[in-house]
Amino acid sequence: MSAKSAMIKYALAVVGPLDTNCYLVYCGDTLDCAVIDPGAEAERIFPLIYDLGLEPSILLNTHGHLDHIGANRDVKDKFGIPLCIHELDKPLLESRLQSELSFFLCAKESPPPDRLLQDGDTISIGKSSLQVVHTPGHTPGSVSFLGDGFLFSGDTLFNGGVGRTDLPGGSTRDLENSIRTRILTLSPETIVLPGHGPWTTVGEEKESNPFLG
Repeated sequence: MSAKSAMIKYALAVVGPLDTNCYLVYCGDTLDCAVIDPGAEAERIFPLIYDLGLEPSILLNTHGHLDHIGANRDVKDKFGIPLCIHELDKPLLESRLQSELSFFLCAKESPPPDRLLQDGDTISIGKSSLQVVHTPGHTPGSVSFLGDGFLFSGDTLFNGGVGRTDLPGGSTRDLENSIRTRILTLSPETIVLPGHGPWTTVGEEKESNPFLG
């Protein structure tokens, strides 16, 4: 599946024990590529990059949980690209609590971020771009990445579900506010590409998501 824009496209690799969606978002003209949430199994991500002839230029984390950052080091070491995460989730990249789960999640320790994201930032990808949308709740620094007709929602909004808030830093009130004021206000046709599971649309979730009734 490709985005509505003729210029920007994306591909998907599902990685790790928790089936994390790692997205390759790329400019169809230049093949410059953003790698979003390489959670594990770089050996599944790299062949897709090579098969499509992509040129990774930036590494993006929607949030700092281990199942979304576990292959940060492999990707950064391979391509020498800057790692970006929201400033409020920077501590999660350094958390010793997560290290206890690293073996189960096939994850490596993440390098430190090169750029701290803020709401409204623009991420350039060749001739295209994504906009950073701060969507706290699952974690304090959770972000979504908005393109032309599509949104990478991380673990904030799923097909028929929402992100959990029972982990440290989670907030049910913040999550609901983020979804209602930052995501459901988008066009109903906006494609939502979550951190786990199948894609959906803003309109479908607005009408039928049981957690948003």
